[in-house]
Amino acid sequence: MAGVRKRLVTAAAVTAVLGSLLAATPASAAESVDWQPCADAPGVDCGTVTVPVDWAHPDRGTTSVALARRKATDPQARIGSVLMDPGGPGGSGTEAVKTGWSLSPEVTRRFDTVGFDPRGVGAGTQIKCGLEELIADYPQVPRNQDEFEQLAAHNRKLGESCNRLTGPLAEFGDTKSVARDMDVIRGALGEAKLTYYGVSYGTLMGQQYAELFPDKVRALVLDSNMDHSQFTAWDFIRSETQSAQAEFGEFAAWCDRTPSCALHGRDVSKLTRDLQDKAARGELTDPRSGEPVTPLTLASIIHSNFYGPSWDRLASALKSFVDGTGASTRLREDIPVNYVLPAVLCDDWRLPVHNFAELETYRRGAAVLAPDVKISALGWATVTSCIGWPNRTSNPQRVPQIHGAPPLLLLSSRHDPATPYAWSQAVARQTGNTLLTYDGWGHGAYAKNSTCVTKAADDYLITGKLPAPGTHCAAVEPPATSLAAQSPSTIGF
Repeated sequence: MAGVRKRLVTAAAVTAVLGSLLAATPASAAESVDWQPCADAPGVDCGTVTVPVDWAHPDRGTTSVALARRKATDPQARIGSVLMDPGGPGGSGTEAVKTGWSLSPEVTRRFDTVGFDPRGVGAGTQIKCGLEELIADYPQVPRNQDEFEQLAAHNRKLGESCNRLTGPLAEFGDTKSVARDMDVIRGALGEAKLTYYGVSYGTLMGQQYAELFPDKVRALVLDSNMDHSQFTAWDFIRSETQSAQAEFGEFAAWCDRTPSCALHGRDVSKLTRDLQDKAARGELTDPRSGEPVTPLTLASIIHSNFYGPSWDRLASALKSFVDGTGASTRLREDIPVNYVLPAVLCDDWRLPVHNFAELETYRRGAAVLAPDVKISALGWATVTSCIGWPNRTSNPQRVPQIHGAPPLLLLSSRHDPATPYAWSQAVARQTGNTLLTYDGWGHGAYAKNSTCVTKAADDYLITGKLPAPGTHCAAVEPPATSLAAQSPSTIGF
């Protein structure tokens, strides 16, 4: 996500027409937010709303959704509230707002900025899973049918632990339910229509909100779009892997033209392929910790440094592996006990893989498409985390059907490592909405210091005015030195 740290747990990871009953169920008109100062964030207010666990059966229990608000800095010019989601699945909008995630000063002058934790996440009612199941070892890249079945058994046991510890909410983490929750939030904020900024997985929330409540849309900015019409496991792995390989080419070109790159003057492609071969033979280790570096770990290290991008750190990490000197990249993070990612992904995506032979075909096919990175660690984790998952997919893939909503604004970086540019192009075609292209690098176009992107998005949020169709904003060259550390497991949507 842009401007907000996100993680994909590398140890564990990662339609039908809308029913008439759901379409007719109104959001709660009586809901309101009892705002109180957040104990851990001066200047930020905290609150919650209550929503049904199962929107098809609202009488079967409720769950809470947490909110955090920064008030508009110019109350005299205030337009209303803009709801924001930082992506994930599992990203906390409340924590993001508390720690400073925001839109431009012009937007925050005119709007209250409100982050929310989607159902199952953060300060609301959490989806919780068993620690023993989370930390259990299992084959992330199966080598035969027996290991494929071990992977499926691991995912099944993990999902069953989530159901056991969480209760019914574990089976209702889907984004269609989140979209309905967003309409409760809209009403609780006192807004007749929704103003929203969602990035990465937050774009799927916005797309599905516009499907369900087209007459309740004021302005939606959808930045770095999920394409919910990626119908098969191979579609998902292929598109993610092609994007990762393309971004590797951008990294190699940067290294070639940038004297400060640690690999400047070297054949970055050959060097990386040699490391991949060494990892495949089980001969690559982290020089600092002695940990083995698998091909998937190496792909994760490469991929994670495309988000900013942080190409200088990637070059230093690759050089450390080649030279056998201390690596600059931590290979693992602590595993959080709140493991919402597969509970959401596997509820939103039906990506069946039936056996080892099928999965191995996908792995080999990806390696042909991406000779440097071999595979997208994100695409692989998304697909494999759902193999054997015990709960049904209630919100499977479909082409979005948005009718009667005002125009939406889609944003995308031309070189996006997580939600490929082709995904935003597809959503723009499918929905007939405007796509603004940032011709630069990284995930999240709004956060890339492009005044062109910022002004276009701000104008739309404030006045509803869209940029001209086909507008492109020039790339801003990434800094030669990255500003903040990023570990290889901070990847996700």
